[in-house]
Amino acid sequence: MPGGNEQFARRFVRLLQHFAAAHVFNPWAERNADDLPHNDPAARSRRLRAHLSITPVRVLIGEAPGYQGCRITGIPFTSERLLLAGMIPRIASDQSRLSTRARPWSEPSATILWSALHESQLAQRTVLWNVFPWHPHRPRDPLSNRTPTRAECAQGLSILEVLLSGMADARVFAVGRHAQRALQELGREAEMLRHPSQGGATQFRRALKLSLRHEG
Repeated sequence: MPGGNEQFARRFVRLLQHFAAAHVFNPWAERNADDLPHNDPAARSRRLRAHLSITPVRVLIGEAPGYQGCRITGIPFTSERLLLAGMIPRIASDQSRLSTRARPWSEPSATILWSALHESQLAQRTVLWNVFPWHPHRPRDPLSNRTPTRAECAQGLSILEVLLSGMADARVFAVGRHAQRALQELGREAEMLRHPSQGGATQFRRALKLSLRHEG
């Protein structure tokens, strides 16, 4: 990786591309109805490889991607708007839109999270991931979010284990209790952060700043 993990990132993304299931969208293998031609699965795969291609100081783990974020960009906890604004390290912004939507897709939790990471000067050395890495949606409604089933979470755990093994020296944070429980199932210790959604933004920012006390 610039930093040592390029080969790992390539192998890891190939693992993700092979997954298929009912009522689940695979950003790295499928197209969205409103994707512009250049925002195809290959482009999302390149972005994810770039995101992973560091030796991170910390890894933040959420529950699952949403239809306004990773489904469009290919990177957890991001959005089209954040990419256009140049807020995501290692992802160059040339102001090109990703979708045909009238306004760029925006994901509230992602906006809060990256704002906090930049404010605390943590953005450059942080990797974001989810327990279930693909986008679960309601039947016949791809532009919706649903909680992954227990069986889906189990499928995601094997992928999560691969990720954490490849970033063994990073501090691991659970963003929300769903992520915390999943990491406990893997026997992984993780520091808990309040999820920024549903009024949790202030608590998330405070906990993230407190975590700096433990870093040199």
